[in-house]
Amino acid sequence: MNITRFASSLSYGDIGPDASTAQASSVSVMIAEPFRIDVPDEVLTDLRDRLSRTRYAAPLGGGWSAGIDSSTLHELVRAWLNDFDWRAQEAHLNSYDQFVAQVNEHSIHFVKIAAAGSAELRVPILLLHGWPSSFIEYLPLGDRLANPAAFGSDSHIAFDVIIPSLPGFVFSELPDPPLTRQAIADDLHELMTAVLGYDRYAAFGGDIGGAAATWLGVDHADRMLGVQLLNAPFPSDTSSVTPEERAYLDAVDTYDVGDGGYSEIMSTRPDTIAAALVDSPAGLLAWIVDKWHDWVDGDLDQVIERDALLTLATLYWVTESIGTSFRQYFDYESNPPRPPIRAPLGVYLNREPVMQGFPRSLAERAARDLREFVEAPAGGHFLGLERPEEAADAIRGFVASLS
Repeated sequence: MNITRFASSLSYGDIGPDASTAQASSVSVMIAEPFRIDVPDEVLTDLRDRLSRTRYAAPLGGGWSAGIDSSTLHELVRAWLNDFDWRAQEAHLNSYDQFVAQVNEHSIHFVKIAAAGSAELRVPILLLHGWPSSFIEYLPLGDRLANPAAFGSDSHIAFDVIIPSLPGFVFSELPDPPLTRQAIADDLHELMTAVLGYDRYAAFGGDIGGAAATWLGVDHADRMLGVQLLNAPFPSDTSSVTPEERAYLDAVDTYDVGDGGYSEIMSTRPDTIAAALVDSPAGLLAWIVDKWHDWVDGDLDQVIERDALLTLATLYWVTESIGTSFRQYFDYESNPPRPPIRAPLGVYLNREPVMQGFPRSLAERAARDLREFVEAPAGGHFLGLERPEEAADAIRGFVASLS
C-alpha cells in the first residue's frame, strides 16, 4: 500500500506537540504531515469497469442464511457503479484535517477535530475503530464531541478528537509483525504524546480499537484520564467462573460456531482470501457488508446509510488494504495475557449479539477501577456511527464523572 499515491499537494503547515497541553520537558518533538485524499481517475475507472463485469455466485441459502443476501449484493453493486459519487465523498472527507505521522518507524494516518467554542473543560480523546471499519466510522461522533453547542448538547465539555486509522487499515501502514493489541496501543500512545503533545488523554472504542485501549489502560495508565469501551473486557483467566459467567461464555461459544467463519479464515489463511477480495470489488463489498449486517443493532439499511458502506468499501479498494487489515487476526496468538486494566474504566456495552448478557463480574475481574457498567439502549458493533448522539452523551457523562 503506497499512501503517497493518494496524497494531493498541500499548502498548510505541519503540526507537532500542542503547546497548550504538552509537557515541554518530557515530549520528544515529532511532526505530523498534512494529508488529503486524492484517488487517481484511473483507479476509479478500473473500479467501475470491474463492477460492470461482476459475476454473481448462485446462492446456496435464502436471504442471509448462508452469507450475504443475493438481492442486497446486487443492489449495492448497482448503486456503487451507477449512483455513488466518490468525488463528493472524497471532498467531504477532505473537509476534515487529516495527517500522517511516523510513529515507531511506520506511518499512522489520523483525523484531528479540534475542540470548538468556549467550553470550560477541553479533553483530548482517541476514538478507535475496529474491523471491518475505518476512521470514517467516528467522524459524526467526533463532530458532536468537538462542537457540542452546534448540536444542542451540553457545551461544558468539548473534546480535541483524534481518530486514527489503525495499523494496516486504509492509509496507515503495517509495522513489522507481530501486530498485537499491545503494539497498537504503543503506537497510539506515541501519537498522542510524542506527536500531538498531550499530557493526559481519554480513549473510547470497541473491537480491535477497544482492545488496544485496554492496553493503554495497562501500560500507559498514568497518562490516561480514562478508558471507555463498547465491548466489555474479559479477564485473562476464565478457568474459574460463576454459573452465570459460564452460561454467558457457553453462549458466546455457541454464537461463534455460526458467526466465526470469517475470523477463522482471516486467522489461518489471510493471503488466500485477500487474493480474491483485492481483485473483486463485489467480493470485497460482500465480505464487509456481511459483518455489518450481522453486527448492527437493527436492520442494516435502516441503521447505516448506503453511501457510508460504499465509502468504506471504496477506501479499502483504492488503498488495497483489505489484506493488511487481516494482520491483527493472523497475529492474534502473539497477544500476551493482559494484566488487569489500571486506568479508570467505563463500559458502554453495545448491543451486538456477542455482548448480550455480558456479566459485570467478568469486567470487574478485568479491571482494578471499573467506574461504570452501562448497557446502551441502542447501537451495535458500530455504535459510534449507528447512534452518534447517544454515544456522545455517554462519553461526556463518563469523562465528567472522572473529575
